[in-house]
Amino acid sequence: MPEILERRMMSSSTLHASAPLHAPEMVEHGRLRTEEMVLNMGPQHPSTHGVLRLEVVLDGEVVVDVIPHIGYLHRCFEKHTEHLTYPQIIPYVDRMDYIAAMSGEHGYVTAVERMMNIEVPEKVEYIRVLFAELQRIASHLIAIGTYGLDAGAFTPFLYCFRDRETILEMFEKTCGARFLYNYMWVGGLSHDLHPDVLGMCRDFVKKSRETHREINELLTFNHIFVQRTAGIGVLDPQVAVNAGASGPMLRSTGVEWDIRKNDPYSIYDRFDFEVAVGSSKLATLGDAFNRHWVRMLEWEQSLNIIEQILEQYPVHDTTDVQSAIPKRIKPPVGEIYSRTETPRGELGYYIVSKGDVKPWRVKVRSPAFSNLSILPIISRGYLVADLVVILGSIDIVLGEVDR
Repeated sequence: MPEILERRMMSSSTLHASAPLHAPEMVEHGRLRTEEMVLNMGPQHPSTHGVLRLEVVLDGEVVVDVIPHIGYLHRCFEKHTEHLTYPQIIPYVDRMDYIAAMSGEHGYVTAVERMMNIEVPEKVEYIRVLFAELQRIASHLIAIGTYGLDAGAFTPFLYCFRDRETILEMFEKTCGARFLYNYMWVGGLSHDLHPDVLGMCRDFVKKSRETHREINELLTFNHIFVQRTAGIGVLDPQVAVNAGASGPMLRSTGVEWDIRKNDPYSIYDRFDFEVAVGSSKLATLGDAFNRHWVRMLEWEQSLNIIEQILEQYPVHDTTDVQSAIPKRIKPPVGEIYSRTETPRGELGYYIVSKGDVKPWRVKVRSPAFSNLSILPIISRGYLVADLVVILGSIDIVLGEVDR
């Protein structure tokens, strides 16, 4: 038993880091010979944050290897795009990261607009950033609430979904949809901002700050939650960078990288906000607790950005939000890689145009896919009960992973 506890506390960046995936074998513990066991976790939905199957090799209760099996929700997005015009692709974008559809749309239309050198009206940019930050909070609320469920806490989930419902009401008032929007169009928006939304936003910021405080009391600094997450699933910053991690997964290791700051797009350079990074004062840098902590900090920073938008928003601007939309969206021959910061990290679109109304190729750089690929590295040596907490801390969306 002491040996198992010792292995549990060892950093996953060193324990079994170079061990190849292998079939179960006999393992000797002194005079006792035991056989490693293969356990399938998933693909049932509640267990694995989506239709994901984990093939787990166990030595007793200790994780020796984890092999993620993906593809159960294959969207075939990249192939579909070759047969659709640029505007027709937007509803398909919604169905990749369906938890943060506004963020996916923002990245896609930004890429096409850069290809066509389209200048978007200032009013449109403010609305886009406002909805992108509301979507970031809504996404993190799901991540935080369901992570509480993973660790055995039910009440925070209700608080999170209460606030998320307010955000969905604002989206619904503006574009008529609560989940899959088709709202951000190349050059503009499908609808102008609903007149009630600015007032709803002001009320939401006040209430959400109170909810943020409550979640910290109920979950973040709860002794049981800290014991379940601190020092678990530790990710080394160098490994994170080499593996292509981004978003809270990367920033939890202490790496200060946020595309909104490091490679600004839209009008993010107009706002004052901090890049949320992990803290070694609270727990081990790069562990499961810090991944949760970074999302809590980002929630707060998004509220700061929304407050600044409400102060700067051109209320008396009567510009038609569709005034810059071309009658025919037909980018010139060429290619582009454009990236934006979504709730899960760097979402990149690589688009190749042959001067047609349909793209020749579209390749998506999925942050959830890259982050999930690190799971085996940060899981080896921990207990099988810890594996549930480690997987939940990554915050994957299988629609994007299986794009």
